[in-house]
Amino acid sequence: MSSPEQCPYEDGRIVIDPAFKADAPARYARLRQSGPIHPAEFHLGLKGWVVVGHDLAREALTHPALLKDATPATEALAAAGYVLHRPEVGLGAQMMEADPPEHTRLRRLASTAFTPRRTAELAPRIERIAHDLIDALPPSGEVDLVEAFNAPLPATVIAELLGIPREHHLDFRRWSGQALQVALPEHRPALAGLHGLLGGLIADKRRRPETDLLSALVAVRDEEDGRLSEEELVGTAMMLVVAGHESTVNLLGNAVLALLLHPEQLRLLRGRPELMPGAVEEFLRYDTSVERSTSRYAAEDLTLGGVLIPRGGMVVVALGSAGHDAPQTVGTDPALLDVTRPNPRHLAFGHGIHYCLGAPLARLETAIALRTLLSRLPELELAAPVDALDWIGSGIIRGVLSLPVRYRVA
Repeated sequence: MSSPEQCPYEDGRIVIDPAFKADAPARYARLRQSGPIHPAEFHLGLKGWVVVGHDLAREALTHPALLKDATPATEALAAAGYVLHRPEVGLGAQMMEADPPEHTRLRRLASTAFTPRRTAELAPRIERIAHDLIDALPPSGEVDLVEAFNAPLPATVIAELLGIPREHHLDFRRWSGQALQVALPEHRPALAGLHGLLGGLIADKRRRPETDLLSALVAVRDEEDGRLSEEELVGTAMMLVVAGHESTVNLLGNAVLALLLHPEQLRLLRGRPELMPGAVEEFLRYDTSVERSTSRYAAEDLTLGGVLIPRGGMVVVALGSAGHDAPQTVGTDPALLDVTRPNPRHLAFGHGIHYCLGAPLARLETAIALRTLLSRLPELELAAPVDALDWIGSGIIRGVLSLPVRYRVA
């Protein structure tokens, strides 16, 4: 490793703005050529470092001195005369923004309700929802696939899983789609709307428990860890809604777009549906929907990839970039989409203690949704130039806002 070098923000800083996000794969590829970590500026002018190399990303995601606690950053900025403004309404008290031992307690309690068995039992319902959405389409024509299929499928699944009444589904879908787009004026009202909806539902489930996940979370109790508090219940539900649902919406969009731009891979996967589980891993590697991790802050001065990160420094991991830099023991060029790749390595669900709790559900939904699309829409094709597509312009999610396609229902 080279000797530590202090990276000044003003020298060579990259700005992760809407133009960067729309061209993210190419931008990250160029960054990887010049090193695994770079000084960067994020939304609202927040400055820090972005890790783009696979091996350094794994190190950063498990570094004992890179924590979710923003206190060191707040203190460092205050000493320089700045204030780190936290949103008035966020995702609440939940494991994604917690460090041990609090993270350990929250994850243990949530995992008790969010079991692999509960996830596996959803498969028939997910398949029914997927077919119902296709059945609702005209026999042929053009449609925005995000609006007609990609968004309503995971939104319906998570709404039913949590026990959200049907009369709230439209608001739920709208708010969850806006909650992670931090540059939108609707961002905070969407978070507030979700917070109020879920808080009210949790109160209802406490009085009249049912068989849904919210009722299970209310009922969770551990001899060592007790129960989730009211704030933790709402925060955990918010995390499942926003992080779980929105990531799957855009994973579906990115996967379909990748297939439409690689027709030979589309034909191969349509003809060999048994490849789907491995293909989902390849889509996660090739163009994952969670483009970057949430922020971590240096609890002390530390060296990462030969760069000195001062106490309070913010570090973000480019999860999508890491998938193109992963050591490939078997397979083709990482820059290519290959649905037959034997072992697609990626960090799409993170790494270490914050590995995504909803990964099994995301994999299941994506596999069923894509299998249904490919079997029911045999003449699917892009209905707009790829350079005319609008991408989400802020936040950690990568995906197109709409995906116009031509189709015929089989």
